[in-house]
Amino acid sequence: MEGSSNLHVTNKNANGRVWAARILIAIVLFWNLQAAFQFMLRPQQFLLSFQIEGIPGQTAVIGFGILFLMWQVPYIFALLHPVKYKTSLWQALIMQTIGVIAESILLTTIPPDYLLLRSSILRFIIFDGAGVLILIGALFLTMHLVISQT
Repeated sequence: MEGSSNLHVTNKNANGRVWAARILIAIVLFWNLQAAFQFMLRPQQFLLSFQIEGIPGQTAVIGFGILFLMWQVPYIFALLHPVKYKTSLWQALIMQTIGVIAESILLTTIPPDYLLLRSSILRFIIFDGAGVLILIGALFLTMHLVISQT
C-alpha cells in the first residue's frame, strides 16, 4: 500500500468523511503548533503564568515549546491521510488524553494559594480536553473506512 498512487478509500461518502476528519485534525494540530511557536518565540509572555523568571525560566518555556513541536509528528501523518495513517491518529488521541490526565493529576498537587499557576495548568487541561474531543470526532469519522488498492 505504501507509496502507491492507486490507493482508494472504499466506503460510501468516504471522501467527505476523510476531509471532515482532516479538518478536525488540522484544528488540533494548529492549536498545538500555535502553542509551540508562541512558547519558543515569546517565552517571556509565559514566565509569570508559570511563576518562573529570568533566563532559566525563558529556557524552560522554550523547551516546552520544543517538546510541543516534537509531539506533533503523529498529528501531521494523521492529517495527511487519517485512514492510511490511522495508527498516527490513535497516537495523537492517546497523547492528548495522557496530557489531560497528567495535567489533572498535576493540578491536584499545586496548593490552592498558587492561583495563577493553577489557572495556567487548568488552561492546559481545557485545551487538551478540547483536543481529545475533536480527535475522537476524527477517529469516529474514519473508524470503519478502509483503503483498497486498485
